[in-house]
Parts: sequence; structure tokens; C-alpha cells
Amino acid sequence: MSNRRKLVVCAQPLGLAFFACVLVALSATSGHASRNYLAPQNYKVVFSTKEELAEDVALAPCKDSERLNAVKALFLKMGAREDELTVEKLDGVENLVLLKKGKSPATIVIGAHYDKVAAGCGAIDNWTGIVTLAHIFKGFKDIPVEKNLVFVAFGKEEQGLLGSKAMVKAISKEEVNNYCAMVNIDSLGMTALEIMENTSSGPLTKRAVDIAKRIKAPLTPVTIAGADADSSSFVSKKIPAITISAISSEWRQVLHSDNDQVSKVNPVSLYIGYRVALALVGELHNLPCDASRK
Repeated sequence: MSNRRKLVVCAQPLGLAFFACVLVALSATSGHASRNYLAPQNYKVVFSTKEELAEDVALAPCKDSERLNAVKALFLKMGAREDELTVEKLDGVENLVLLKKGKSPATIVIGAHYDKVAAGCGAIDNWTGIVTLAHIFKGFKDIPVEKNLVFVAFGKEEQGLLGSKAMVKAISKEEVNNYCAMVNIDSLGMTALEIMENTSSGPLTKRAVDIAKRIKAPLTPVTIAGADADSSSFVSKKIPAITISAISSEWRQVLHSDNDQVSKVNPVSLYIGYRVALALVGELHNLPCDASRK
């Protein structure tokens, strides 16, 4: 906890006053923050609101069989076209993929898993990640890009990262260097923002911390014993990757249990995660592809 407090701009305990203070700080950056993002002249990044994210989290399907179609519906709501959405079937896993084509072969992957365990509604783990993923797409939907932005909703993460492993397996040796970075969002909404350090690349972790400081969002790297995430699949292929999370020390009592319900999601915690992930994707797009490897 001591390391987390060093990064917190709003120096209150992790309660309502803390989150209210952070929300004010983030709101103050929205007016000029587009210069830190992917915003060429005459274009503007669209920021979603805390209320919009909360509204979509409330739609979390409690049945795993309904999740994939719900992800499709959410992306369509964000402005995606039906013909942009592809279900890639690899090694018995279904990943939903949306490619925003760039002018170069350089690629950034933004991902979150859509599946859940049998217990609970999987609101935190990981409908919060799916909602954040879709709203990041919304932010960059109408902006021309130099790099490919690949938005992926991974299947069967809970069975051993199977969706992300299948995607990584399909990347040839010749293509690996075109993959600049992978940004994974997994389980937001419980506490101040964290980087899952044990599943993330060092240079990307440092960059995310720097970005969070700039936009006045609290963030700290942590090691979560016994936890893994889809970023690990990319790190194993030597593709820089990071997992953004926000789970408290009580995560074992919530995740993978009947307690994982929409009522457990703190909308400000979710919004902080969205804003940092949005900023990170935009900055990575503006950097040389090998910047994430240094």
C-alpha cells in the first residue's frame, strides 16, 4: 500500500473521497489531453464518460454462452460496422477481432477476454475489460491511423489463456517484429489502477506509469501472486505487452465467485482504467515500433 500512495495525486484513503478527487483531476485534463493521444490535425479523440462506461458494464451477461454475441452488440453500439467484426476460430477458440487498418504493417493489439467462469456474472472479470476495449475503439474509430490497431476479445482465457495463445501461435516469425505492443485490460473497478507487473514488459510498465502521472491518474505496478493474464501469451513471443487491472486485496472473494456482480464495480475505478489505457494506446501509436522494447 505504501508504494501505491506515493503515486496518488489525491491523497485520501481508497474510498469515496479518493475516487471523487481523482475524477475531478481527470476531468480537468480532458479538454487538452488529446494532444497526448492519436489526434492528427482536424481530428479529435472522442472521450467516453463515466456514465457511458457504467451503463455498458450494467449489461454484463451472466451466461458464458451469451458473452460473444454481447461483445458484438457492444462494438456495433460503439459505431463498428458488421463487416468489420470477424470471429476467428483458432485451435477450438473463438476470438472476436476488429482491425482498424493503418498505413504501415506496424501493429498494436488491444485486448480483453470475454469469457467467464460458471460462478457469478463476470462483471469485473472481465466485462469491465470488454467495455473498456469497446470504448477505446470508439475513441479512435474516426481517426486515420499509421499503425494497425487490432481490437481483440479473447475467448477461453479462464481455461488457460487459450484465446490469446491461439492468436500468438498464428503470428509467423516474419511478422513478430511488426507487433509493436499489446495492451491488455483485465478486471477493473475494484480499487486504484494497477499494472500486473508479473505479466507485463518492463518498458511498457514504465511508460504506463509516466502517462498516468501526466493525466493525474493513480497507478502502481503490483505483483499478483497466482494470477495470469493474456499479456503473458504475447510476452512469451517476445512481443511487448502489459495488463492493466484494478483489483483489491479481496479479489479472491470476488473474482471467480458468485460475488462478481455489476454492483461490485466502482465506476470511477473503471473510468480511470479506461482513461489510462486510451492514453497508452494513443502514445504507442505515435512512437516508433521498437520504442516498447527499450
